Amino acid sequence: VQLQASGGGLVQPGGSLTLSCVVSGSFFGINSMGWYRQAPGNEHDLVATITSSGNTNYADSVKGRFTVSRDGPKKMMYLQMNSLKPEDTAVYYCNANLKLSAWHSRNYWGQGTQVTVSS
Repeated sequence: VQLQASGGGLVQPGGSLTLSCVVSGSFFGINSMGWYRQAPGNEHDLVATITSSGNTNYADSVKGRFTVSRDGPKKMMYLQMNSLKPEDTAVYYCNANLKLSAWHSRNYWGQGTQVTVSS
């Protein structure tokens, strides 16, 4: 199983970026997916999650600015980030909780993609 994140870059404050994450490999299903971020000196912080039924959860700091979505058949997840602030600067990681069998699920992480918000 592999998770591949992309879409990071340098953007000015107030700008927008869209991150993508694709899951590949052998598994039975996707229970949930999420985005996390880590700024220098900080922990891995939750940004947003989305379940297989489409329920979403956001960190307070991004509510109203970020939108997480999924394309189930394509096994992809997106993070639309609007009104970006310098404090959004971090390495963003995608996460997926995958069903490997009827009784076993496991978390997987993708490599990070750098988002830098600066003028």
